[in-house]
Amino acid sequence: MLRAAGIGAGDEVVVSAYGDAETAEDVVLAGAMPVFADIDPASYCLAPDAVADVVSPRTAAVIVEHRFGNQADVRRLRDVGERHGLLVLERNESEGVTEGLARRRAHAAYLSGRLSGVMTPEGGADHSYQQYVVRVPGNGRPDRDAFARAVRARGVNCWVPVKTPMHRLPQFRRDVCLPQTERAADETLALPVDASMSRRDLQRVVSACNALGGLLQPAF
Repeated sequence: MLRAAGIGAGDEVVVSAYGDAETAEDVVLAGAMPVFADIDPASYCLAPDAVADVVSPRTAAVIVEHRFGNQADVRRLRDVGERHGLLVLERNESEGVTEGLARRRAHAAYLSGRLSGVMTPEGGADHSYQQYVVRVPGNGRPDRDAFARAVRARGVNCWVPVKTPMHRLPQFRRDVCLPQTERAADETLALPVDASMSRRDLQRVVSACNALGGLLQPAF
């Protein structure tokens, strides 16, 4: 799509640093330069104001990605594109997101109503919960990682959804200030919410997490 739009050498394309490297690699393959903008802390998608802040005379496009089932603010991002004459490309999540959607939403509601010690996702009518991502607040120690190890020790699978933001990777390293991206990378943890899970499975997740809730203190 970038090549078809004539985007290449000398052009910049705004992308999120919070995700996998595929999008930034595609920008490089097209001959352009990926420029990283910060994310919205609730949706984990590109923040429209942050995109506007990094636009330069060489910026040609913005690639919008939805994250974890959260929907990016495409309308506002397109408004930014129109103001600056940018192409706004929307990249969809992987196939199969709609499969088991109602059950994932029901499971997410169950978890959100019972979990303590973590910050649950804000949700919303459009959230598909491709991943159920919570935040484990830090206080100067690697609380998220310790929390994850303890949850796994209780027989519940969990994973860090984005281990390293792209601007920290050697091939894309940039000296940029992305505070929301950095914080999300350090605090987020994905818990299972698969449509195939039983009520007992969900109760096991809640029990494992809530048993550790007293160990966490929010950062001040």
